[in-house]
Parts: sequence; C-alpha cells; structure tokens
Amino acid sequence: MRRIAGIILAVLLIGGVVAAVVAGRHGDDKGTATKTVRGVIGSEKSDFFADPDVVKALAAKGYTVKTEASGSWAMEDLDLKGYDFAFPSSSAPADQLAEKYHARQPLPRPFYSPLVVVAHRSAAEVLAANGLAVLDGKGKGTLKMSAYLAAAEHDRTWQQLKGAKAHGELTGTLYITSTDPETSNSGALYLAAASYVANGGRVVASTAEVARTAPLLHKLVSVQGAQQPSSDSVFRDFISGAGNPLVCLYESQVVSLLAEQHGADDLVVLYPDTTVNSDHTIVPLDDAGRGLGQLLSTDPTLRKLAVKHGFRPQGDSAEFVRATADHAAYLNQTLTGVRQAPVPTSAVLHEMARRARG
Repeated sequence: MRRIAGIILAVLLIGGVVAAVVAGRHGDDKGTATKTVRGVIGSEKSDFFADPDVVKALAAKGYTVKTEASGSWAMEDLDLKGYDFAFPSSSAPADQLAEKYHARQPLPRPFYSPLVVVAHRSAAEVLAANGLAVLDGKGKGTLKMSAYLAAAEHDRTWQQLKGAKAHGELTGTLYITSTDPETSNSGALYLAAASYVANGGRVVASTAEVARTAPLLHKLVSVQGAQQPSSDSVFRDFISGAGNPLVCLYESQVVSLLAEQHGADDLVVLYPDTTVNSDHTIVPLDDAGRGLGQLLSTDPTLRKLAVKHGFRPQGDSAEFVRATADHAAYLNQTLTGVRQAPVPTSAVLHEMARRARG
C-alpha cells in the first residue's frame, strides 16, 4: 500500500509541476507580444521598426510587427492581401491606397518629416556666394527655391558660379539629386514643391497648370540620368562621398545620422524656403493595422522612439525640439522661414511624375 501511495503521490506531483509550467507560460504571454501584424512600409522607416527598443515597446503592447519595404508609390501595384497595413511616406499615396482597399477614415498619421536638401560644405558655400542659399552658422541654411529653379531652367553649371573653381568636385550642371518620382515618395514631393513655386505659389491642380510646369520639372529630372528608387540609397551615396553634392531627402534621415555620429563636419542641411511635409500615414487594412496606427500616434514611448529616428510626432512640436537640442546646429527645429506647400492630388502627382520622367 505504501508503494502504491508513493506512486500516486509522484504522479500528482509531476502533474502539478506540468500544470504550473503551463500556467506560467500562459502568464508570461500576457506580458509579451500576442498579435503578429504584417505591413508594407516606406524604406525610410525600416530602421525604426528594426530598432530593438521599438520591438520591445510594441511587444509590451501586444504587437509583433513584421515589415517589408517598398517605394511609397509602388505600393499601389502590390497585392496587399494578407497584410494588415500599408505605411507609405505621405498622405497622397496613402489616400490612393485607402480608396483602393476601402480603408475607413480618418487614417492615422503618427509623424511627419519635411523635405530638405543635404549639401557638402563646399557646395553650400558656393550656393550662398551666388544668392541661391543663405547659411545660418556651421551646419544649416535655407535654399532659395525661386533662385535655384531659375538657375536650373537656364542650365546653369557649377563652373558659372562664383567660387566654384576652387573646388574641383563642383563641375557640370547644377542640380539636386532626387529619387524616381514614379515610385518614390521623396521624388514625387520634390516635384510637388518645385511645381508650387513654378506655379506662382499655387498648388498645381488643372491640366493647364500641369502642362505649364512640365518642361521645368522634366529638366529637373532628366539632368539626373538614372534615378534611385529610394532615398536611403541616395543618402548612402552622399555620405560615402559618391555622386552629386546636393541631394533631396527627408529631415528624419539627417536626424538619425546625427544621432549616430553626433555631428558631420562636411554636412550642411538646407531647408528649402518652400518645401513639403512628408506625412507618414498608415492605411489600416484591418482592425489590427488600425490598432497599430493608433498606438504609434499616442503611446509616449513609441513617440519618443520616433523622434530618436528623426520623425516629428504629430501634435507636439516642442517634443521634437527638446529631443534634438544637441543637433540644433544642423536643424531648423521650428521650421522658421519655411513655407509648407500643399501637395497636389494623387492623379495630378502621377501625371506630373510621368511627364517629368518623359
């Protein structure tokens, strides 16, 4: 009897241990990610979603986010069946996707970033000496869009600019490198800002206005030759010293670089006096995608991490100013003297990009 009782007791003890382990596992799951969400994102947000701190913050709220990168305008041609969200880099492609997939409005817009032009110091100083830019201290300044577009329209070369001869790398036609406007958001927004200035400070909206601004936009694009599909690629080329000394990209990419390197001796950030904000907009394809969008918009930890990666959270400019105080020498934190141009409709932007590409 004692042997039988011992066996029964051992079985009960083993069963109790197994039950405790199972219960413990279930208890642990409550504090970790329980919902996997899949999405297609603009490449400029890849580092944000790959950041271990972002992964941890999302997991604490019950999310595991798996992403694939794509050009924002190229998302329209993707089959998004099985995905929970799309996250292009501005509202225009997002609105188009929302219409295609019948996404409920309003669309979450967690953060934004203005377009800027990064320049090597020699190029920035030559632009300033010729009235095309105004420098403000060591690492930042303002690009005069009207003056620059006039120079582009007349095919100005670096050699024609005062002071350029002292810098052997400044040769050939003066132009700003941008991405392919038919697939990449930053390239399309560059055309949006340029067309606004060329159209007398009015957003291009009609067929006649598209036709009137098309020759200049075509010149801005055609002089570049082959264009990259993403702003990450052109920024890497710029940092490595390859390619053109003037590059159009997002401010967020500059802030992220400064956070890693704590400064860049040969970098000048030029804010166009007329620019366009890139409103990073989530298109929820189901409830899980919408929940993620709301979380990115409201969670304090995730908002701080967005600033760490250079994005400006919607609704609180002071949050960005405080977080980037160490890099104020390179950043126009309050966007003083910068006019925000409206973005044309998706249909107009597509037509502008098509004509610019020729």
